[in-house]
Amino acid sequence: MNTNSLQQHDNEPTRAVVPKLGNNILDLVMTTTDLSINGLEVTGKIGDHQMIDFSLEVQDPNTRTQHKQELDYKRENFELMKKELGSYNYEVLMSKKNAEECYMIIKDKIATATDYHIPRKRITPTNNPPWFLQEIKRLINARHNIRTEDSNDTK
Repeated sequence: MNTNSLQQHDNEPTRAVVPKLGNNILDLVMTTTDLSINGLEVTGKIGDHQMIDFSLEVQDPNTRTQHKQELDYKRENFELMKKELGSYNYEVLMSKKNAEECYMIIKDKIATATDYHIPRKRITPTNNPPWFLQEIKRLINARHNIRTEDSNDTK
């Protein structure tokens, strides 16, 4: 489900199919990862199913889109970043540390160097699902243009 950007919210059994096999999760509540489900509970019964009660938090489509930032690798300075990361004495930094602490030291040094040497750019997020690529949008617009031309020709 993660490859399709879906998240399953219910993990409790909602139907007893065969008593020997136990309860099964039959009724699913799945959303895209950007939607928020609150207060999900498996409650009273309807027939041999249990009800799923939840509230769905949705964003008002009329609200302004928030701009996000992402790393702009086209304007990076990897040479300076490599020089900075090579300047640390890792033997001293990691002496008498366990593997988890060493990992955190390296992760922190890379994150700091990334923040300093790779600029960020503002992007405006779209409301399109992840699979809706630019090529698909171009093809849809081309189809729309053909239909518009056809309807103008028939007039």
